[in-house]
Amino acid sequence: MYNCTIKMKIVVDTSVIIAVLTNEKHKKELIRKTAGADLVAPSSLHWEVGNAFSTMLKRNRIILDLIYKALDAYSEITIRFKEVGLKETMKLCAKYDLYAYDAYFIACAQKYNLPLLSLDKALIRAAITSGVEVREVLS
Repeated sequence: MYNCTIKMKIVVDTSVIIAVLTNEKHKKELIRKTAGADLVAPSSLHWEVGNAFSTMLKRNRIILDLIYKALDAYSEITIRFKEVGLKETMKLCAKYDLYAYDAYFIACAQKYNLPLLSLDKALIRAAITSGVEVREVLS
């Protein structure tokens, strides 16, 4: 008999990654919800993480040394980066009044038929409306 364990795959967005890296209140639940799963994200995630940290730096909410530590931790997270189509993304932007950086995550979940995990309420609403399965964060 073969042991054919199929790992759950889940699309994670920038809010999830930043919450874990900066020890936000949802960190434990996010880690629990993704334990043992293959994490998937559009290729844009990498640059959005940088943008989130640069915004925190500009607002004096974090210092560079802490960003470096967070980026070291980020490099340890295994994420399968996937490409999504720009036309599909723009269609989502127009239909749900989204910025492209949010629509990429919905497009990724749709293209690969995967659930989405996010802390972004507007993104969650648009994802649900578009037919994407969303994993809720309760705490």
